[in-house]
Amino acid sequence: MNTLKLRSLLEDFFIEDIGEQDITTDLIFSDDTVGEIVFLSKDEGIFCGEEIIKTGFKLLNPDLIVKVLVKDGDQIEYGQQLALVSGKISDLLKGERVVLNLIQRMSGIATLTNKAVRALNSDFTKICDTRKTTPGLRMVEKFAVRAGGGYNHRFGLYDGVMIKDNHISFAGSISRAVETVRKQAGHMVKVEVEVETEEQVIEAVNAGADVIMFDNRTPDEIKEFIKLVPSGIITEASGGIQLTNLGAFSDTGVHYISLGLLTHSYKALDISVKVKWNKGEE
Repeated sequence: MNTLKLRSLLEDFFIEDIGEQDITTDLIFSDDTVGEIVFLSKDEGIFCGEEIIKTGFKLLNPDLIVKVLVKDGDQIEYGQQLALVSGKISDLLKGERVVLNLIQRMSGIATLTNKAVRALNSDFTKICDTRKTTPGLRMVEKFAVRAGGGYNHRFGLYDGVMIKDNHISFAGSISRAVETVRKQAGHMVKVEVEVETEEQVIEAVNAGADVIMFDNRTPDEIKEFIKLVPSGIITEASGGIQLTNLGAFSDTGVHYISLGLLTHSYKALDISVKVKWNKGEE
């Protein structure tokens, strides 16, 4: 993840939550009261959020001692200690919720991605995400996909051309849309075209598409369509694919299967924060 962008995101999130002050914490604890908290897993799955914990708490107070006990992508079990943070209690309490919210969601995405990879069970076809992410959280959600064993599709409208059905309808044809893009885009920009019929596959190939995506096609249809695609063109399948039918696409021959569900239909992993010790107990 981009460290500068992560710090900026966390600053915004802390400001949103803390506002002018944490009125509860500031009224109860003095500045010199210290303690330690522990992040505990109350679930089983794939952990993600190592840098969130480290960067988040250090952003609030560089003097906090942060020990993350697991790595991104690690399998975690119920009751497992994930991280320890010690220092001023006021900083611990101000930071815990924002950090916890993020790592629960990221771990949920990583866990679901891992399930998808195992359900596909392919040494050739890769699982990747889409742009169906939470606004403002795309960077961390796509990082979580990678932690779960998946791959990233484009990050936004700016880093890859993807000519979809509405683009084709407005432009008049696949050939016209690709030709127009090729005249203006730099040589580093790849062009992907979404297709639904055999005729569109042939047109996309002849137009010089770099990537062809089979949209809402069955495994049998994809097996037929892919015969029309030269080996130098990357292929992708998307639409109507769920964990329950993912295995049926494992031998279609596509390079990638993109799943929006990875970042919009996940269940946050259950993680809690508990007091490990405080100054009054020493």
